[in-house]
Amino acid sequence: MSVFVSRLSASILCPAVAAGLSLLLAQPALSAACKQSNAVYQDRDRALELRFRPLDSQSAAASNRFSVKVKSSSVEMEGFVLLSEDPERSNAVLMFNCPEGDTTGEELEACMVWQGPVYGIDAKGDIANLKTESGEAAEKLLLPGLGPAMRESSLWEAGKVNVAPWDVLTYGGCIQ
Repeated sequence: MSVFVSRLSASILCPAVAAGLSLLLAQPALSAACKQSNAVYQDRDRALELRFRPLDSQSAAASNRFSVKVKSSSVEMEGFVLLSEDPERSNAVLMFNCPEGDTTGEELEACMVWQGPVYGIDAKGDIANLKTESGEAAEKLLLPGLGPAMRESSLWEAGKVNVAPWDVLTYGGCIQ
């Protein structure tokens, strides 16, 4: 039986698998034609959607701006990516219902849902800092600790959110 399977694999399955893989590898990455500022991502359970948006100002301190929508609720959170130095890192903050204008540390702490590094993952699986808004969109995003932070946030306690997403989000489209 195993000789038959080996011959079948060698004569039929391997060429078919090889042809399929070559087609997959020959196709350009779906996100290649999309700028980071227009990319849309989803978690593995499709319970959360992250949409990048262009920054409002050229002089903004942020390198990217995004919103996060939890699909099972009306909650939409606002986020920004800021670059730190030495070593350069893409750090993000995700907030809900923050007051406008001058705010105190306590007010910011109360509206902060998550903060931490955000990484872009390319089609090869290489992880790097998230590119700026004009750069090519990443295939995946890694937001370490996003799910646990949402579970520990005031949104969870208030019953506004009941989803703790996975920390890896996958490219799902481009807004033109």
